[in-house]
Amino acid sequence: MNRTILISVFTVLTFNLMAQEKIVQTAGRTALGEFAPAFAELNDDVLFGEVWNRPDLNPRDRSMITVATLVGKGIVDSSLTHHLQFAKANGITRKEISEMLTHIAFYAGWPNAWAAFRSAKEVWAEDSAGDDAKAALQREMIFPIGEPNTAYAKYFIGNSYLARISSEQIPFANVTFEPRCRNNWHIHHATEGGGQMLVGVAGRGWYQEEGKPAQAVLPGTVIHIPAGVKHWHGAADDSWFSHLAFEINGENTRNEWLEPVTDEEYDKLQK
Repeated sequence: MNRTILISVFTVLTFNLMAQEKIVQTAGRTALGEFAPAFAELNDDVLFGEVWNRPDLNPRDRSMITVATLVGKGIVDSSLTHHLQFAKANGITRKEISEMLTHIAFYAGWPNAWAAFRSAKEVWAEDSAGDDAKAALQREMIFPIGEPNTAYAKYFIGNSYLARISSEQIPFANVTFEPRCRNNWHIHHATEGGGQMLVGVAGRGWYQEEGKPAQAVLPGTVIHIPAGVKHWHGAADDSWFSHLAFEINGENTRNEWLEPVTDEEYDKLQK
């Protein structure tokens, strides 16, 4: 990639990172917009629009502080449930909320903690150790994990997730793989230009071209994939993994999906 393209890439990256950090709240206007418009404005635009977006504390830390304060004041109604849901969305795991509430109990009172645990158990009801690992991965990076990659699921072994970061200038997305997940062998075709660039952002994964040894991909690793090269990429067997995937402009570009990476091929890399 030439210098102009690189500048464009990092300009888009910077813009999207800034946009991603922004917390937007509309609950006040939804619930009280007609009855108490001034209160709704203060809730949505000042409390969440300004205070929650101040740079000196990240949203995860603010969620921890808010939950602790509500439980300490004995506020264990729907307001706490909302903030527990918000805390989960901000990356707090089931194990972490359990430890938080256990600690808070000694300062805020046992009955308050019991009530908070009832709500937390419902909010984190479907979580497992795997979900905690996924949440830990999210805390390592500023890009979102995104939604299940259902459109391309037939070309993957295991579960993957896709978050489109930009569709302008140089389109790119964040792709996340659960442990052992990998895509099939495939080729990016183009009559001119084309190909793909990968940038590791969290966890540990693999990239391999046909006929060559596999290469470990860590945060900061950059992989250049020319058009016409058969390859695959995915997570290590003991780690979640995320990389940015940049689609390089070209003429007559298309992807050709091929055979899966067998367990035998994959397991050789883990030794």
